[in-house]
Amino acid sequence: MAAIASEGGMSKALLHYHFADRERLLAEVVRQLGGRIVGRERAAMDTARGSDAVDALWEWLADELSRGELRVLLELATQREPELRAAADAVALARARAAAETVAQLFAGLGLTPRMPAALLGGASMAFIDGLAIGAPSPGRDSRASFDLFWLALLSLAE
Repeated sequence: MAAIASEGGMSKALLHYHFADRERLLAEVVRQLGGRIVGRERAAMDTARGSDAVDALWEWLADELSRGELRVLLELATQREPELRAAADAVALARARAAAETVAQLFAGLGLTPRMPAALLGGASMAFIDGLAIGAPSPGRDSRASFDLFWLALLSLAE
């Protein structure tokens, strides 16, 4: 807590006033990161139309990957403290709902009907995105090509 307070330019007492312990502080970090990530995804999809929706989704994802917040969120979600775990579970649920909405909106914008529930496809999309966020960058790795291939596969599940 002392190192966090110092890095934030505040006193340790002020940090403890707002957050009794490390667990509560990290739980709030999880909630804040999750809310920002979901909000940016919604904003990206709300402005996308038709076939531009896939590109808008990629632009959102590329921005998320460069920010690194999603990776931090996923790392914090591995912690075992009860309050932190509860915050991570709530954020995962919000992200899953947003992913299902994104899938439904993208399919509808393309005039397609998925043959599988949007929630299931959203879960696959979220797992794919999390894998990109956790995966270490490597020479020759083309995240956009992987993204395009993944979405072509999902779109093939349409009627």
